[in-house]
Amino acid sequence: MPLTDGSASNQRVALNLKGVTRRFGSFVAVDNLNMTIKTGERRAILGSNGAGKTTLFNLITGDFPLSEGSIEIEGVESSTLPTHKRIQAGLRRTYQHALLFDSLSVRDTLLLAVVGIHNKWPLFYPLKKNSKYHEKAEALAKVAGLSSKMDVLVGALSHGQKRQLEIGIALSGDPKIVLFDEPAAGLSPAERPVLTELLLSLPKKLSVILIEHDMDIALETSNIVSVMHNGKHLLEGEPEEVVHSDIVREIYVGKRQ
Repeated sequence: MPLTDGSASNQRVALNLKGVTRRFGSFVAVDNLNMTIKTGERRAILGSNGAGKTTLFNLITGDFPLSEGSIEIEGVESSTLPTHKRIQAGLRRTYQHALLFDSLSVRDTLLLAVVGIHNKWPLFYPLKKNSKYHEKAEALAKVAGLSSKMDVLVGALSHGQKRQLEIGIALSGDPKIVLFDEPAAGLSPAERPVLTELLLSLPKKLSVILIEHDMDIALETSNIVSVMHNGKHLLEGEPEEVVHSDIVREIYVGKRQ
């Protein structure tokens, strides 16, 4: 049972999941999950390992097909759309493990992200300097806190800076919904506040769904928290409600004797 259903909000719906289910043989990884994400909402998804969180992201992005249910992006039924069509509809994501080319510079990485969204630039055709694409890449670098690293090779960045770069990539092309899959994974204590500030600075119109094991980052950067367990969506509510829930305490700590 949800702690709150958010019915008082008049915001538009950015993402609507109805009965979303994914089976791998007899194993049900995501089980009849319903969730509504409003435009501009910051949603954290908590749950222990194996709860189905990343599988849910893979279903939303089209990396895995649904076994049952439906996914609507900005009010459009998108359950059978290929991943690139969902990207064109405004959906973006990051992954648990960085998917970057170490031999490219930060500038070239962001340029690829910018032009790739539009599918208009042949890779063998050189871009003119100071083109609109360069301007957009520089703007993304500024948002990601990497303006001083534009000509540095990705392989020379710290782990935290690579995470920042992934966020910059995810923001290319004016997205409407971004899914962040454990962006704090592997970050040092010094790098975590930088990530938190970056997440808090994202455009207010952007809908954000965050999977994160760092409870402090998850609660500080979200206004709604969902809890998954064994593939089910157990509850949702404001951060303060969820963190003090007996159900959440039982999942993470164990049932009191």
